[in-house]
Amino acid sequence: MEKLQSIEQFEQLKNNGKHLFMFSADWCPDCRVIEPVMPDVEKKFPEFTFIYVDRDQFIDLCIQLDVYGIPSFIGFENGKELGRFVSKERKTEEEIEGFMRGLQ
Repeated sequence: MEKLQSIEQFEQLKNNGKHLFMFSADWCPDCRVIEPVMPDVEKKFPEFTFIYVDRDQFIDLCIQLDVYGIPSFIGFENGKELGRFVSKERKTEEEIEGFMRGLQ
């Protein structure tokens, strides 16, 4: 999973193609739980490019997008938000995949 480098990169990715932004942080225990399954999720949804967004590095972006809990996911296609799975709850692989299916 590619790691977001800048706000400019976020805007470019958001507006061009299908991207899933995963908001996370190194210190987040619930984020660490899903980390091992994310490569499998990525393989099942190859039409999306998955982007890791470090919550601490991009706190202003999180505020702008109303992402107050992690791990959280927001899907975009060519500038349009397709859906969001945003909460402070722990997420399972099945829940993430169900969310992804809903974006298609």
